[in-house]
Amino acid sequence: MATQSPTDSATDNAKEQVQEKAQEAQEKLKGGAQQAQARMREQVDQRSTQAGEQVSATADALRTTSRQLRDQGQDAQAQAAEKAAHHAERLGGYLSESSADRILGDLEDFGRRQPLAVVGLGVAVGFVASRFLKASSRERYQGRPTATGVQSVPVTTPPADGGYGV
Repeated sequence: MATQSPTDSATDNAKEQVQEKAQEAQEKLKGGAQQAQARMREQVDQRSTQAGEQVSATADALRTTSRQLRDQGQDAQAQAAEKAAHHAERLGGYLSESSADRILGDLEDFGRRQPLAVVGLGVAVGFVASRFLKASSRERYQGRPTATGVQSVPVTTPPADGGYGV
């Protein structure tokens, strides 16, 4: 039987301690991830219910508009408003009654069925976000002091006709 030297025993103890700490860290990370998912689901539930209530209120407003249009003899516009109210009411009910898991699952299914629509939506959101950021950065830039302590002033180019209206 071979005996272990004191350094081998210390090395084995250190390895065990490192493995225990790694396992504890993994368990803490897993618990933190589960808590984050639970909070996200709760937020999606709350926000979707709020959005559903707002969309349902919009549907009611569209129905009121539809009745007013019918009273004015504008049946085609009234029918369009009623159709929009019907779709808004269905969406509002879905958002109010669906759980976060159902909504996220439906979004995943839609993404699988219509990947080009998801890409298009991503491009549109990115474009809108870039325009928003560009506009807000321009406002910040115009009011920001420079290194010399003087506020920057927007530079404009003179009109092509020299400003004389010729």
